[in-house]
Amino acid sequence: MKAQALHGHLDALLLAVLERGALHGYAIIEALRIRSDGHLDLPTGTIYPALRRLERAGHVASSWSTVNGRERRTYELTDAGRRALAGERSGWREFSSTVGRFLDPAAPPVAPT
Repeated sequence: MKAQALHGHLDALLLAVLERGALHGYAIIEALRIRSDGHLDLPTGTIYPALRRLERAGHVASSWSTVNGRERRTYELTDAGRRALAGERSGWREFSSTVGRFLDPAAPPVAPT
Protein backbone atom coordinates (compact mmCIF):
# COMPACT_ATOMS: atom_id res chain seq x y z
CA MET A 1 0.00 0.00 0.00
CA LYS A 2 1.40 3.38 -0.93
CA ALA A 3 1.73 6.31 1.44
CA GLN A 4 -0.64 8.33 -0.79
CA ALA A 5 -3.45 5.87 -0.01
CA LEU A 6 -3.05 6.67 3.68
CA HIS A 7 -3.57 10.38 3.21
CA GLY A 8 -5.36 11.66 6.30
CA HIS A 9 -4.85 8.45 8.29
CA LEU A 10 -1.10 8.19 8.82
CA ASP A 11 -1.09 10.26 12.02
CA ALA A 12 -3.77 8.05 13.56
CA LEU A 13 -1.82 4.91 12.64
CA LEU A 14 1.34 6.30 14.21
CA LEU A 15 -0.51 7.26 17.39
CA ALA A 16 -2.03 3.78 17.57
CA VAL A 17 1.40 2.13 17.20
CA LEU A 18 2.83 4.31 19.97
CA GLU A 19 -0.11 3.53 22.24
CA ARG A 20 1.59 0.24 23.07
CA GLY A 21 4.75 1.99 24.27
CA ALA A 22 7.73 4.10 23.26
CA LEU A 23 9.55 3.09 20.06
CA HIS A 24 12.34 4.40 17.90
CA GLY A 25 11.61 5.29 14.27
CA TYR A 26 12.67 2.04 12.64
CA ALA A 27 10.68 0.03 15.22
CA ILE A 28 7.61 2.15 14.35
CA ILE A 29 8.08 1.32 10.66
CA GLU A 30 8.43 -2.37 11.55
CA ALA A 31 5.33 -2.28 13.77
CA LEU A 32 3.30 -0.78 10.91
CA ARG A 33 4.58 -3.49 8.57
CA ILE A 34 3.91 -6.34 11.00
CA ARG A 35 0.48 -5.20 12.20
CA SER A 36 -0.63 -4.72 8.58
CA ASP A 37 0.68 -8.12 7.43
CA GLY A 38 3.15 -6.33 5.20
CA HIS A 39 0.67 -4.01 3.49
CA LEU A 40 2.10 -0.89 5.11
CA ASP A 41 5.73 -0.77 4.07
CA LEU A 42 6.33 2.95 4.36
CA PRO A 43 9.61 4.74 3.73
CA THR A 44 11.40 6.75 6.38
CA GLY A 45 10.73 9.86 4.28
CA THR A 46 7.04 9.40 5.06
CA ILE A 47 7.29 8.39 8.71
CA TYR A 48 9.80 10.85 10.15
CA PRO A 49 8.11 14.04 8.89
CA ALA A 50 4.82 12.74 10.31
CA LEU A 51 6.48 12.05 13.67
CA ARG A 52 7.93 15.56 13.73
CA ARG A 53 4.48 16.98 12.89
CA LEU A 54 2.93 14.97 15.74
CA GLU A 55 5.66 16.17 18.09
CA ARG A 56 5.05 19.83 17.14
CA ALA A 57 1.34 19.26 17.82
CA GLY A 58 2.17 17.92 21.29
CA HIS A 59 0.82 14.43 20.56
CA VAL A 60 4.21 12.75 20.68
CA ALA A 61 7.32 13.40 22.77
CA SER A 62 10.78 12.26 21.75
CA SER A 63 14.05 11.66 23.52
CA TRP A 64 17.38 10.11 22.67
CA SER A 65 18.08 6.60 23.87
CA THR A 66 20.61 3.85 23.25
CA VAL A 67 19.21 0.81 21.46
CA ASN A 68 21.60 -2.09 20.75
CA GLY A 69 24.52 0.26 21.29
CA ARG A 70 23.19 2.88 18.87
CA GLU A 71 21.80 6.30 19.70
CA ARG A 72 18.22 6.58 18.45
CA ARG A 73 15.39 9.01 18.89
CA THR A 74 12.57 7.31 20.76
CA TYR A 75 8.98 8.51 20.45
CA GLU A 76 6.16 8.13 22.93
CA LEU A 77 2.54 9.15 23.14
CA THR A 78 1.62 12.12 25.34
CA ASP A 79 -1.68 12.60 27.15
CA ALA A 80 -2.73 14.95 24.35
CA GLY A 81 -1.78 12.20 21.90
CA ARG A 82 -3.99 9.71 23.72
CA ARG A 83 -6.91 12.14 23.49
CA ALA A 84 -6.18 12.75 19.81
CA LEU A 85 -6.10 8.98 19.21
CA ALA A 86 -9.48 8.58 20.91
CA GLY A 87 -10.88 11.28 18.61
CA GLU A 88 -9.32 9.62 15.55
CA ARG A 89 -10.89 6.29 16.51
CA SER A 90 -14.30 7.86 16.94
CA GLY A 91 -14.02 9.63 13.60
CA TRP A 92 -12.83 6.41 11.92
CA ARG A 93 -15.82 4.44 13.24
CA GLU A 94 -18.22 7.05 11.89
CA PHE A 95 -16.43 7.28 8.52
CA SER A 96 -16.19 3.49 8.18
CA SER A 97 -19.84 3.03 9.03
CA THR A 98 -20.94 5.66 6.54
CA VAL A 99 -18.79 4.38 3.67
CA GLY A 100 -19.79 0.81 4.53
CA ARG A 101 -23.40 1.70 3.78
CA PHE A 102 -22.34 2.15 0.17
CA LEU A 103 -19.55 -0.37 -0.34
CA ASP A 104 -20.68 -3.31 1.79
CA PRO A 105 -22.85 -5.54 -0.40
CA ALA A 106 -24.56 -6.93 2.72
CA ALA A 107 -25.66 -3.47 3.88
CA PRO A 108 -29.42 -3.01 3.62
CA PRO A 109 -30.50 -0.40 1.09
CA VAL A 110 -31.85 2.85 2.47
CA ALA A 111 -35.13 4.01 0.97
CA PRO A 112 -35.22 7.64 -0.18
CA THR A 113 -37.39 9.94 1.89
